[in-house]
Parts: sequence; structure tokens; C-alpha cells
Amino acid sequence: MSGFSTFWEQGDWVLHSVTLLLLLMSVSAWVVIFWKGWVLNRARGDLNRAIPAFWAAASLADARQALAHFDRESVLIPLLDAGMATAPKGTLETSGRRESQLTRRLRDALHGVLQQLQFGQVMLASIGSTAPFIGLFGTVWGIYHALVSISTAGAITIEKVSGPVGEALIMTAAGLAVAIPAVLAYNIFGKLVGACEAELEGFAHDLREMLGDDAPARSE
Repeated sequence: MSGFSTFWEQGDWVLHSVTLLLLLMSVSAWVVIFWKGWVLNRARGDLNRAIPAFWAAASLADARQALAHFDRESVLIPLLDAGMATAPKGTLETSGRRESQLTRRLRDALHGVLQQLQFGQVMLASIGSTAPFIGLFGTVWGIYHALVSISTAGAITIEKVSGPVGEALIMTAAGLAVAIPAVLAYNIFGKLVGACEAELEGFAHDLREMLGDDAPARSE
């Protein structure tokens, strides 16, 4: 800790900015990790309970009530609402076949739900890919700053060089400490989102098959 304190005291505004940026990236990454882990865990539990409850219902009204009870993250209700929606008359949306209209609405709703589940992935990927380079930049700048300070002080010895250089390497370690959790979380969450996507696509397909044959032409 004393090494970092010395490094901070001797650093200029560039090193301070890099350090604060890495700190901000780390806090942002961990907030997203905890929040997204909680959301995806709830979403997977919702899918496992809500889908069987939906198909076990006696009517669409009862099925929607079952979804409203179990679907806490609202990943299934948008699909059902899209399938039951009524398009305005006299629009291009109603010019196609009823099955095509249903497919389009379910597809749009599915894309919206997937965007909701994927929220935060871009941030984690960006932090994981850029944090090591930001830390490396801080190390290079710290070494340069330390060598300039030593050269102006007079004779250069290994003792005078090793200390500042070792302290500057803290920035590289900090960049890796920020990036590694973000990359691991991105990969894990990508797998969880993919599993949810498969369940949602299956539900949307089955919903289209059920509503496409016997649903009334609501736009006519």
C-alpha cells in the first residue's frame, strides 16, 4: 500500500486520470456484474416456472395471469401481448396474411426482450478489452515520469530505478484486475443469455403455432 501511495504522490495528472479511469471502470463492471447476474438468474427461474404454468392453463386469460405471476423480469409477457395485439386497420401491417402479421409481431417482441437481457454486455466487453491497455499506458507513462525525475536528480543507480519502475507496474496489474472479471462475466452471461434465448424462441414458435391457426383476424 505504501508503494501505491508513493506512486500516487509522485504521479502527475496523467497518472491520476488513468488511475481514476480504471477505478471507474472497475466499479461500473462490478455493478453490472452483480445486477446482471441477479437479473439473469431471475429470468431463468421465471422461464422454468412460467412456461409450464402457461401451457397448463385452461384459457389464454388464465395463461396470461400465470405469466403475470411468474414472469418477474417480463421476458414472456411481451411475446404473448404481441401475439394477442390488434393492428390498426388500413396500414401495411395488416396487408399481409394473418400468420405473417403474427410472425412479425412475435419477432419484434423477441428482439426487444433479447435486447433487455443483453443490456450491459457491450460495457463488459469494452472494459475487458480496453482496461489492460489503459493500465499498460499508465505503466509506460509512470516509468517515463520516474526516469525523467531520476535523471534530473543526478546519478542513476539500480536502486533508484527499480523502486519507481516497480511502483509503475502497479498500473498494469490494476488494468488486468479490472479486465479479468469483466471478461469472465461477459462469457458467463453470454452463455446464460443464449440459454434464455433458446427458451424464448421455442415459446414464441409454439405461441405462433397456437395463435396462427385459430386466432381470429383481429385487424379485420
